[in-house]
Amino acid sequence: MRYLPLSDADRREMLGKVNVASIDDLFAAVPPGKLMRELPRLPKAKSELEVERELGILAARNTPAGSVPFFVGCGAYRHHVPASVDHLIQRSEFLTSYTPYQPEISQGTLQYLFEFQSQVAMLTGMEVANASMYDGSTAAAEAVLMAHRITRRKKAIVSGNLHPHYAAVIETLSRHGGAELTQLPPSPIEDEDLAAAIDGGTSCVVVQYPDLFGNVRDLRPLAAAVHAAGALLIVAVTEVVALGAILSPGEMGADIVVAEGQSLGNGLNFGGPYVGLFATSNKHVRQMPGRLCGETVDAEGRRGYVLTLSTREQHIRREKATSNICTNSGLCALAFSIHLTLLGESGLRRLAALNHANAVDLAERLARVRGVKVLNGAFFNEFTIRVPGDAVAVIDRLADKGILGGVPVARLLPDHPGLAGDIICAATEINTDADRAALAEALRAVL
Repeated sequence: MRYLPLSDADRREMLGKVNVASIDDLFAAVPPGKLMRELPRLPKAKSELEVERELGILAARNTPAGSVPFFVGCGAYRHHVPASVDHLIQRSEFLTSYTPYQPEISQGTLQYLFEFQSQVAMLTGMEVANASMYDGSTAAAEAVLMAHRITRRKKAIVSGNLHPHYAAVIETLSRHGGAELTQLPPSPIEDEDLAAAIDGGTSCVVVQYPDLFGNVRDLRPLAAAVHAAGALLIVAVTEVVALGAILSPGEMGADIVVAEGQSLGNGLNFGGPYVGLFATSNKHVRQMPGRLCGETVDAEGRRGYVLTLSTREQHIRREKATSNICTNSGLCALAFSIHLTLLGESGLRRLAALNHANAVDLAERLARVRGVKVLNGAFFNEFTIRVPGDAVAVIDRLADKGILGGVPVARLLPDHPGLAGDIICAATEINTDADRAALAEALRAVL
């Protein structure tokens, strides 16, 4: 048999071992309203062929990103991934490898992680990077915990223009870690006064660059204010391709840079798995979570690679660990590294320039639609427009016309009614001139 179910006696014995009366007690920590009250209306059993057929029907109700003009971004971007990336990462030595605990049999894995770290450090303008994190949001939360350890303070100031998913992960870890969190309200147009929120108990300020609404702002004045208070500046980047065109966070005084690396080498993939980037300065390296691969020489003077630093609970006493991250998204990191290697510096700069040009063209087209206002001054490949009425309804009507026109801010920030007419639009190298014209025309018709 392919599946051997447990008997009632087995279940009773297991529940007794964990000292609960019923299976329902195992879910007592789930907030009210989050559990299903009854089983979904699905048949109890079907053959494998029938299940595939049913799931195929359900999947056909989706609109694949590549099938229509696509302008969705907000932390997950559609870029062209060269075919060679998928071909290489599916080689068995890469696809099946895991944590390189034994360097003598893991030289290939360790070398590509070392190269990945070098690329991330150069992109972010920082001195050292780790061998990747789960994704950008968990990397941001780990950065806040790291800042608490370094400064020995427990208060984080979070920009209102940080992606709400990143802010939610930071809030979760802060709440369970007994730390204090202060988040400013979102501000798509005016500059936030983050410096005014800093006090003597502040360990860090977390800001997104470009921010949620696409704004590109000079972070150097904020960095100066943060450092004057003895705190750290954490910069989160959701669109890593932007670093091919704009000043790096490290050049503007960031102490820790976290980013989502999905844009390079990794498709949208229905939301994951993705790859988190994490970089900092040398003086903070021992407080950095995750793993660090280093280059060395063996007893015969030959170049080799090792895990130089692994500050997690599997390697040292749990109470001494900086993090309990248990994987490094190695395959996604390899895809990132291969794509960036194929591009090279000049290729990345050209890719970034193309993204920016397409976004500028789209913004100019949409600004000519009656009732539409572009809110941004400086932006990279993502910007915010304001439309009359309900942006969610506008996006739904665009979808009915076969165009995925962007992300309504109300779906990300439902508690801010003043943003109900705002839509975040992203344009990458994937979008054609015809795609951009189609969105402008459809928006004109919808409005």
